Amino acid sequence: MVLFPHREWFTEVEEGFLMQANIPSQEEVLSYFDSLCNWGKWGDDDELGCPNYIDQAKTLSAIQMVKEGATVSLARTVIFEASLDAPNPPVHFMVESGEGWASGDKVSARASAAATDYFGMIFHGQTVTHVDSLAHFFWEGKAYNGFPAHLVSTSLGATIHSVEEAKNGFITKGILVDIPYVKGIDWVERGEGVTKEDILLAEEKCGFKIETGDVLLVRTGQLKRRNDNGPIDPRVEGSTACQAGVLPLLHERQIAMLGSDTGNDVSPQQYSNPKLTNPIHQVGIVAMGMWILDNANLEDLSVECQKRNQWEFMFSAGPLRLKNTTGSPVNPIAVF
Repeated sequence: MVLFPHREWFTEVEEGFLMQANIPSQEEVLSYFDSLCNWGKWGDDDELGCPNYIDQAKTLSAIQMVKEGATVSLARTVIFEASLDAPNPPVHFMVESGEGWASGDKVSARASAAATDYFGMIFHGQTVTHVDSLAHFFWEGKAYNGFPAHLVSTSLGATIHSVEEAKNGFITKGILVDIPYVKGIDWVERGEGVTKEDILLAEEKCGFKIETGDVLLVRTGQLKRRNDNGPIDPRVEGSTACQAGVLPLLHERQIAMLGSDTGNDVSPQQYSNPKLTNPIHQVGIVAMGMWILDNANLEDLSVECQKRNQWEFMFSAGPLRLKNTTGSPVNPIAVF
C-alpha cells in the first residue's frame, strides 16, 4: 500500500509527518477561527448559521432554474453490512414480515397482514450520506456562536444547534465542482486535498458562479474508486476532501453548505497540531456556521451535468426532524 503515490507533491514538516505542498500553513489555518468567524452575524442566539443565506428570494430563484423536471438522487444506498470503511454498519431487522400469511401458518399478535421494519445507525462516518448540524464539532470548548460545548451532552443530546434547526429543509442553487472532470483524472488521490485553485479552475472551465446561499458539491471521485476497487479503511489508507485552504473562498462567497463524496476532511491529518484533526469541520462548523454534507453520491450527478454541460441546478434536502441530534441521514435531490 502506497499512501502518498505522488510524494513530490508533499513536503516534510517534521520527522514522519508529511504535509501537502502549496497549502496554507498551520498558523494560517488556526487564524481562520478568527478571520472567518460568523459569530453574532445573525444574532447572538442564532443556531442556524450559513443557511441563513438561503432567503425566500434565493429559494424562488432556484425553483425557477428547473426546466426539465429531471431529478437525480445524491445519496448512497444505506447498506446493512460491515465493510472496511463501515465497521459499525447500520442495523436492520424485520419486526413483521410476509412469511406464513399465505399458508395460514403465521402466528402474530397483529390482526392485519403487514410488514414492519426496525433500523438504526451511526450515521457519522465514511459511508452514510448525512448532514452535520452545527452541534457536531467544537473548538476550545465552544460550539458555533460561542455556545458552551457541554450543551451537547450524553444525557440530553444536542440541546443547541440540533438538526431540527433545518426542519424546513434546504431548497437553493446547487453547484457541482467536478474535480476529476476538470483535471482529466479518475479521482483525487488519498491524502491530497482539493485546493482553492482547483475550485476556481472548475468555476472558469464550467462557467458557473459560486454565489451567496449556494450549496457547493465537490466531487473527488473517491466514491467511484470505492465502487471500482472496493472499500478501504480510511484510517489506514487515508482519504481525500477539500483542503483547509478552500475555507476563505467559501466564506467570501457565503455558501450555505459544503458537500462532497467523502467525509469532507483530508486524512491522514495534514497539520502537526494534534487538535487540528478536521479543519473543514472545525473551522467550517464552529467558526463559520457552515452545514456539511458528508458521503454524497455525486457519480450520477456528474453524468447528468456532463450530458447537459450544466453544472448548476436546484438542490433540495430535507433532514429528518430528529430531536436533539447532531445531524441526520438525508437523500438530497438535484433537479434540472
